[in-house]
Formats: sequence, structure tokens, C-alpha cells
Amino acid sequence: MAVRILVVDDDQAFQGLLVDALTDKGYEVETAATAEEGIEKARNGSFDLALHDVKLPGMSGVDALPHLAEAAPGMDVIVMTGYATKGSGVEAMKRGAYDYFTKPFSMGEMDVVIRRALEKRKLQRELSTLRKNLRADSPLEALIGQSEAMMLVKERIERVAELDADVLVVGETGTGKELVSDTIHGLSSRVSGPFIKINCAAIPESLLESELFGHEKGAFTGAGAVKKGKFELAEGGTILLDEIGDMPIHLQPKLLRAVEQKQVERLGGISPISFDVRIIAATNQELEQRVRDGAFRSDLYYRLNVATIQLPPLRQRMDDLPLLAEHFIRRANRRLGTDILGIAPDAMAAMMAYDWPGNVRQLANAVERASIFCKGSHITRAEVDLAFSKAVQGGEETASVILDGETTLKQALQEYERAVISAALARTSGVQTEAAALLGVSPKNLWNKLQKHHLDPAEFIVR
Repeated sequence: MAVRILVVDDDQAFQGLLVDALTDKGYEVETAATAEEGIEKARNGSFDLALHDVKLPGMSGVDALPHLAEAAPGMDVIVMTGYATKGSGVEAMKRGAYDYFTKPFSMGEMDVVIRRALEKRKLQRELSTLRKNLRADSPLEALIGQSEAMMLVKERIERVAELDADVLVVGETGTGKELVSDTIHGLSSRVSGPFIKINCAAIPESLLESELFGHEKGAFTGAGAVKKGKFELAEGGTILLDEIGDMPIHLQPKLLRAVEQKQVERLGGISPISFDVRIIAATNQELEQRVRDGAFRSDLYYRLNVATIQLPPLRQRMDDLPLLAEHFIRRANRRLGTDILGIAPDAMAAMMAYDWPGNVRQLANAVERASIFCKGSHITRAEVDLAFSKAVQGGEETASVILDGETTLKQALQEYERAVISAALARTSGVQTEAAALLGVSPKNLWNKLQKHHLDPAEFIVR
């Protein structure tokens, strides 16, 4: 498509010369003799650039600039001024003109500026298209839901992401805290930087300090080389401190320094190391209660609790469940090679009546399990019931064992414990820390029980 240029000048002879020169360059040119006429043509046409004289009958070219900006947003204006009104050209630049020329001027100089202005416009259009495409594929789109609660969460995420502030993400197990953290990083100016994630509850206390802050060579037995901590590795990007509520109390002063001063000191080090990292902390615990219990420092809590995003549990945004279920069906179709179209009304009614203690993660697992059992084009009520029964069937089997009269109480309790742990792992897709939270035990306690019952969390991951 040819570039269209609007020439506004009341000097007919000069206007004609300019039109001929621009036409020879391959531009489409339209003319106007007054600022008012130019504004009207700009409003009704589609111009890439305007060449506008300053001294005109009626409104001046300088006064026309804000009207042109309103009539044709994004159209650059090059102002043309005579010797006696050079100051008007400078004033026009201050009021938004792209450039100005003093008459008479050579077409060679004008051509260079025109091409530069058009290249700028082209880049702006490409950037706008890129932003739209990025927006369509943005991590924000992964946050499924149109309920009032989720729209408020999305608005807050967008606002927080652009501020580059440290963030605290709070929500029950399975509400999507890690996904929100991904979204914040993806929408931020740090998106091209690293995104380092560390689960504070999954790493033994003896190793956590070194993982976070790094260590110097010889800092302890086995430290044969310098190791950078996660904060250093995240330089220029974002670090997610997941399960921050389980941060050991003796490491919290050092973490407070990292949050407040953006500095860490490696184990065995003697000088602080500064870093430029955005910190996102996430937890499913009530940190205020942890503070009251003496398990979490109040100063660290207050420092983290500035830009906070509270995720609603699924039971508080049930309007989103059909959208979420549809999304998980599409995902299951891709993973399993199935061609399921939807969920039968009675099956959806049963799902809407359930309180989903495992939240969105539990829903994702249930839909995928039901998809595995689905025999037709739509998931039926029977297949939904089967998906749920598979997740908790151990508990039902245990009840039968208890009633058969051939099992001791100790055996029955062990079987029941194994069944409950299996159900928790099923609900959390094998995520041990979240299963531990669901069961109300520490990750270490859960790990011991997994060894005791010979349970492998990997078997519960929905792929």
C-alpha cells in the first residue's frame, strides 16, 4: 500500500512543486489550503504523514497541531516555516511536531526526514502489532476466569507487574499461585531476564541457606568451589520464594536483608553482594498467624506484605468453573489425543455442587481423569463420579477392610493413612509440599510416610 501524505499550504506554486516531487517518489499526495481543511481531511482520510505550513489564513499550523493529533492519532506532522517565523517551527516542535523545515529547503533534505518519520511510524505499527500478539499469548490469558473475583485479581496483577515492586501472593493450595507469579514476571519489564523458582519447604534446612545465598569455596565440608545463590542467579529477573511461610526462622533475618537492601552474603563470605532482582513470595499459610506463633518474623512479614495478591478459592468463583473445565478438556484432548466436546449438563451440575477443596488443580485432575474414562463426545455424570472415586477409592476400600472382621486396628489405620495420603497426592497431582499442606503435616513428615507406605508421588502426576 502506497504511503499517503497530506500537504497543507496556501502557496499554490510551492504546493504544486512539493506535490510533484513527492509523487515522483511514489507517494500518494492530497492537499489542503487551510489548517481547517487539513484537519477535516486528516479526520476523514488515512494519512501516514502531514507536511504543514505555519503561516496560513485562519488557524496557524502551530495551533492546528493538537487538532491534527485528535483527528489522526499517530500521524506525524512536519512543519514548514519561513525565515521570519523560524521561532514558530521551534514552538511547533515543543507542541508535538515531528520536525520542522525553514523555507526554502532542498527536497533531498526533506526526503531524508520524511523517510525517517515513515520508518518511525512503521516501527510503531510493528510494535503495536507485536504487543497485541504478545497480549493474546500473554501469561495473563492462562488465568482462566471472568468472575468478578478473577477480574479483580487480573487487574491487580497488571498493575503490580508494571510497578516492578516485590509481591506477596497468597492463596489456598491449588489456587494458582505459581501461575500468577509466572504472569507477573511475563508482564513485567524483566520478562527477558531469568525467572528462578525455589520452594522453601522442599529443601532441607541444612541446604536452604546455601541454595538461596550461595557459598564461598571452603565455607563448609564439601564446598569445593564457589557457588552462586538463587538471588545472584536471578540477576536482572525475578525470583519466586514459594512456600515462604515455611522459611526456617533462623534464616529469616538474612532474607529480610535481601528483601530490604537487595544484598546477600554468601556462606563463608566477608562482603555483601548486591543484586537487581524482583522478589515474589507465595504461601498458602496465614502469615499473621505464623507471626503470632513465633514462626515468622513480623518485620519480614510487614516488608513482604506491601503489594499483595490474594487468590480466591474455586468455591468463591464457581461462575468460572465451566470455563476452566472447557480449558482443561482442550488440554486433555491435546495430551491424550481425545476429541471430547464438553461435559453433559448433569455432570456439570454435579461438579458445580462440589466445593473443590483442592481448588483449580483438583478440577484439572478431575477433568483429565474423566477424559480418560470418557467413551463418547461428552463427559457424563458416571464418568465424573468414576474420576472422583478413583481419586479417593483407597478410602472406600479401607472402610470395607475395617468391616471385614479380619484386620487389626493397627493394620486398618495404616491402610487408612495410606489411602488418605494417596487421595491428597491425587488432588495435588503429586506435588508433595501441597499434599503436605492439605494433610496438615510438614513436608518432611510426609516424605517419611511416603517411604513407609512405599508411595511414589510421580505416579500421581497428571501428564
